[in-house]
Amino acid sequence: MNVLSGLKPEKVFNFFEEISAIPRGSKHEEQISAYLANFGRSRGLETIQDEALNVIIKKDATPGYEDIPAIIIQGHMDMVWEKNLDTEFDFENEGLKLLIDGDFIKAKGTTLGADNGIAIALALAVLDSNDIPHPKLEVLATSDEETGMSGAIALDGDLLQGKYLFNIDTEEEGEIYVSCSGGNRTALTIPVIYTDATLDSFFNISVRGLFGGHSGMEIQLQRGNSNKIMARILKAISDKLTINLKEINGGSKTNAIPREGDLLFSVAKKDIETLNKILTNVTAEIVEELRVSDTGIKITMTEVKGLEGSKVMDLDTTNRVINTLFLYPNGVQRMSLDIEGLVETSLNLGVLTTEDAGVVLQSAIRSSVDAAKVLLTKQVETLAVVTGAKFEQGATYPAWKFNPNSKLQDMALEVHEKSTGKKAGIKAIHAGLECGLLGEKLPDCDMISFGPNMFDVHTPEEKLSISSVENVWKYFLELLKSSKDYL
Repeated sequence: MNVLSGLKPEKVFNFFEEISAIPRGSKHEEQISAYLANFGRSRGLETIQDEALNVIIKKDATPGYEDIPAIIIQGHMDMVWEKNLDTEFDFENEGLKLLIDGDFIKAKGTTLGADNGIAIALALAVLDSNDIPHPKLEVLATSDEETGMSGAIALDGDLLQGKYLFNIDTEEEGEIYVSCSGGNRTALTIPVIYTDATLDSFFNISVRGLFGGHSGMEIQLQRGNSNKIMARILKAISDKLTINLKEINGGSKTNAIPREGDLLFSVAKKDIETLNKILTNVTAEIVEELRVSDTGIKITMTEVKGLEGSKVMDLDTTNRVINTLFLYPNGVQRMSLDIEGLVETSLNLGVLTTEDAGVVLQSAIRSSVDAAKVLLTKQVETLAVVTGAKFEQGATYPAWKFNPNSKLQDMALEVHEKSTGKKAGIKAIHAGLECGLLGEKLPDCDMISFGPNMFDVHTPEEKLSISSVENVWKYFLELLKSSKDYL
């Protein structure tokens, strides 16, 4: 593409553009994994590609750094595939359409994948250079981080000897992250019984214009969730009128706050006037409540012709779907009492689909307290029992606990101040980093996480600061160079 040609640091952006041309959504990492393995082997570097498609590339220390324990540079190769419903784009076969907007890199109409492609690009730039001083390096590119961290779960820790680890998967320049939440994925399936439609009018209600965002990093912003908004609308209508749901769908990723949704239902023709009044009232309430967080929200209703006599959910199923959605927990559940401003526990009802098996609700649960994560998961499971739904729990990952005796934290803070003249912050994050899982597999490994400024990740508005990447690159090199003085 050469859209990023001429940007500094040149190698970093060259590699970022190369990997942006490769489809690399979660569970679709075959091409990017092969690219990374070929990269290492073509340069004569020890390269390991495991069955989970994780790739490890090792590079020997430069002169004077041979006695320092190896440093692991870690990021994940997959990205979240998100686009607006009216965007025509084939993620499985097309490369991202990059563009530059001032200081930012974006992708036209889709997510950018800077989370976490920029980590891979930074690591490749170091591996490809011959003039950067460093100890032995072990670059670890994991697969499927975004949908359950299955790559990190499958990783054989014995393949790595590093005693220090740089995770480059956070999104605020000048902040050193030292702790993260654990989490899991859940799915609740409400069985559906269909019947012939007896109500004579069909309407589609759509929710559009929400900002969405990362379900860990931005859950505290209290942005609108299209799935919960549809639940609220349906509850207001069904409390006054008899309706039959035909289908309901919203969101596409559990770790992205859903921005769009559609529901299709039947109603008696004689009730259309009342239906319009109910929708007008509930829409006004929702728009007012979200006037700060989601200024662009649009809720519209359109009559759909030609569905008379088709199959719809029976009244009992319709009510169970509506009530389950209405009662389903969502958003921030508890703030941390230890760290001011940090979310302790949250749930994001990220995906809602109508499938052959029934209506499926998928969520991401996060907490820095394991007991709170288990308790919230039990709440969802109990809701399934009460509503006659099927509950499933997917991959779970542990929290990354703060290490008060970290040499790496001390080095990161001092090097940052010396090299930039600014003090870095120490932070915990309400999002899942692979450091928790990797810490279990590498129990003696000291870890930190850092990264450049990114905004609106997991949405089509995702953007990466060009100047921040250059700043983080320089800092990254200083960390490697200074390692012999601290480690």
